Amino acid sequence: MDHTTDGVTLFAVFISDVLRNYEDRKDDYSELFQIVEGVDLSDPFAKVPMSVYNELCQWIEDNLGKFNLIQVGRNVGETAYEAMVQNNLIPKEGATPLQVLEGIQLAAANMIQDPKKRGWEILEQGDHMVKMRRTQTFNSKLQLGLLGGLVRKTGATSVNVDYENSIEDGAEYDDYIITWM
Repeated sequence: MDHTTDGVTLFAVFISDVLRNYEDRKDDYSELFQIVEGVDLSDPFAKVPMSVYNELCQWIEDNLGKFNLIQVGRNVGETAYEAMVQNNLIPKEGATPLQVLEGIQLAAANMIQDPKKRGWEILEQGDHMVKMRRTQTFNSKLQLGLLGGLVRKTGATSVNVDYENSIEDGAEYDDYIITWM
């Protein structure tokens, strides 16, 4: 996987989503908020370097653990879901898990500005299952919460997101298996 972030930006709203769980404890997490000092988050559609986003996520993973990142992923998923509805990428009501996962693929292409056009690929789909590949540099563990949260928004139950292949385990890409009932 290409891990470069040169020229890659995303909307400021996603930085705000990462910080949302920690806003009322800024003093406890001052190092986290120092990462975004000087970054203007007042315009949710302002473009922020992907490296800032990745640094925030890495700090959370290193200092607060994987499960904090999964919760952050759910926050990001809420924003992404609303953006997909507003931009008619998915229906306002009655979206299927597959439609939502196809929608996040399109949304990433629009909300992340990457000269190399990295984001998400759908590798396989079946009854109650989709396999997706992460080709962008965003944090792999955050995606567990994002993908699961998005599928849950459809009313699906027994949602599970797990790695089929993981960069952490030596694979070239993170491939996720998303299942539901």
